[in-house]
Amino acid sequence: MNEKLPRWNLKSIYPSFDSPAYKADKELLQACIDDFQKKLVRSEKKVLTEKLLLDLIRSFEISGDTAENLSAYTEIIYTTNTQDKRALVEINEIDRIKLPLGIYAARFGSLLVKNKTLLKGLVKKSSELKPYKFFLEKSLEKAKHQMDSEMEYLGSDLARSGADAWARLHSSIVSTSSVLWDETTGERKTLTALRDCAHNKNREIRERAYRMELAALKNVEIPLAAALNGVKGQAITLDKRRGWKSVFEKSSFQSCISEKTLNVLIAALEKSLPVFRRYLKAKAKILGLEKCAFYDLFAPVSARTGSSANEDGTTGTEIKKWTWKESGDFIAARFEEFDPSMARFARNLFLHSWVDAEGREGKIGGAYCADFPLAKESRILCNFEGSFDSVTTLAHEIGHAWHHELVKDLPRSLALYPMTLAETASIFAETLVFEGALKKADGNEIITLIESNLKDSCQVIVDILSRFYFERELFKRREKGELAPDDLCSIMLDAQKKCYGAGLDNKEAHPYMWAVKDHYYNYVLSFYNYPYAFGQLFSLALYARALNEGPSFAAVYRDLLSSTGRLSAEYLARKAGFDIEDENFWQSGIKIINARVKRFEELQAAALSHTPDIPCAP
Repeated sequence: MNEKLPRWNLKSIYPSFDSPAYKADKELLQACIDDFQKKLVRSEKKVLTEKLLLDLIRSFEISGDTAENLSAYTEIIYTTNTQDKRALVEINEIDRIKLPLGIYAARFGSLLVKNKTLLKGLVKKSSELKPYKFFLEKSLEKAKHQMDSEMEYLGSDLARSGADAWARLHSSIVSTSSVLWDETTGERKTLTALRDCAHNKNREIRERAYRMELAALKNVEIPLAAALNGVKGQAITLDKRRGWKSVFEKSSFQSCISEKTLNVLIAALEKSLPVFRRYLKAKAKILGLEKCAFYDLFAPVSARTGSSANEDGTTGTEIKKWTWKESGDFIAARFEEFDPSMARFARNLFLHSWVDAEGREGKIGGAYCADFPLAKESRILCNFEGSFDSVTTLAHEIGHAWHHELVKDLPRSLALYPMTLAETASIFAETLVFEGALKKADGNEIITLIESNLKDSCQVIVDILSRFYFERELFKRREKGELAPDDLCSIMLDAQKKCYGAGLDNKEAHPYMWAVKDHYYNYVLSFYNYPYAFGQLFSLALYARALNEGPSFAAVYRDLLSSTGRLSAEYLARKAGFDIEDENFWQSGIKIINARVKRFEELQAAALSHTPDIPCAP
């Protein structure tokens, strides 16, 4: 693709690190934290009243919003150029300034525990405190799992030079490592660019990129393994000190779901594996393969893809390449069909350059959405390469930004939502785009779209289950000592074999996925990935309800998203008419995916039998 891809405009957040606005907010952060500390000391010496509690909450909120605004800015500058020394300096400076905030938050939790009985009465009587009921209950529960103030301070301070530094080392290595791709031209490819080759229609290119990626990761496996050991070691130590019975107890608490919900979700994912193995078997056939290798998982499929190759090594008809403008227009149009306000938001996002889509050396791979509570805006990072996957990834991140748009005017304590519900919003946006594309597709495009959707679902369910297994085993072994790169690769291969089974050529798996995914290097959020599976299946249930209720559901959906910081996932699901502690709920989502697999198998059989016209989907 030759089109120029956008970089984001950050002027409405901070024009630069040297701008008056950025410097003023750094001073504001210090002042807010000092104010919170003074109010906390005053409250600790008095009987807790409605006014004292509201003052504390509001002071905590402005401190948190300012800290997040500054931290998000430093991080997005760093992730687009991991060699930016100034960004690294500012990350550490903001971390230093906000360090006491974590300690004061812990003291705030202790104050709530001390006044637990009084607190219930205050909330019951006060109309201003009632909206904070869920926040206060979560704060009380979290307070049970905190060390004394001095230990919390030490833990937070050590994280700056410990787990946080290890995570930045990982980002720096992965974003800057490159290999010589073309000896004639001298062209080099970063690890991110090699990962993008997984979408190439030419199998020789996919395989070559895969082998070069494994070789490149092999060369840096020692520091990456050290980083992972450091992150998980710190998480284990602090979790034990804070009295968490297990990593699952902590993870379910952070996700605002019960352990029962987590268990039935994992059980449903495990039972879905035969469905995805059928899909992978059908994909292998249409690609002319006995089995898919790991580098075939993202291979594009068309109605006439087959085993015979053209002179350039490609197969079948051309797979549609999307331009940036076309992608934005298409996403907005699909949102318009569901909710015009969602479409207006998306168009405004593109108009004001909220997306950094250009891949380049030093920029991390993948995609994310960063929220700025003071600016009341979001920014999206992606690496757009023109596939339909790029389009759905973009829609996914816009779904996150839309979620933030709906809660941006709420107080911070009522606006912070867990990963499970965050991923529901993003995957629902993806679903709108996919279903809209499917309705408009002709016969030959349908198989491409359905396969693309199943490919994503396979990642969200099968691959994420393998990541869950990997991390579970990693925590188990890390408690006994550090793991060598070979150990990590072995655990990853076992997890992939268990999940992909006969659907994948296990001799061509990916032992270094632990080195690729930056989610493993987040010591605060362990088991980062299963919320995507939660969001996938929950969003399917919401989409089915949207089809039944028609245009009126858009308002219901907006209300659900705006409530995600005020209710547990179970309560929010009941509000939507679902029981997520019942495995049958999750199986209902699997049934929708199973129907798509059946449709894909039919299309695959028709394609291989050279049926001239493949009928449109009913």
